[in-house]
Amino acid sequence: MIEMKSTQSLLIVDDEDNIVSALKRLLRRDGYEILTAASAEEGLAVLESYGAAVVISDQRMPGMNGAEFLREVKRRYPNTVRIMLTGHSQSNVLSESLKCRDICRLLTKPWDDYQLRASVRSAFREYSLFRDRTRPP
Repeated sequence: MIEMKSTQSLLIVDDEDNIVSALKRLLRRDGYEILTAASAEEGLAVLESYGAAVVISDQRMPGMNGAEFLREVKRRYPNTVRIMLTGHSQSNVLSESLKCRDICRLLTKPWDDYQLRASVRSAFREYSLFRDRTRPP
């Protein structure tokens, strides 16, 4: 298992450069170590190499979609908090993913800056609490 360089590491997975840039600008001020990937496959490679406490993924991407990607993240890295950020509501796919806890949070595009930042902060708190509970004494 990969030892994360920082427990404040955030992976953003989106195939649109402008979305990635906007999210980085918004979240950089909160002090996170921000990693990026342009596809689900690249995101899995980043997780394999660096790890991440929180993952934000778009739903619509070429190849593997966001729901499939986050399901795989959950399988490989169950402690990682998974956030779906989507501009497309495919209610049956997303509802099933939420029900199975493949997705921890669902946010929509265009996003509200305050809500997105609060959701990411909350995700990091959730990750830290889980890590502290499962750490051996």
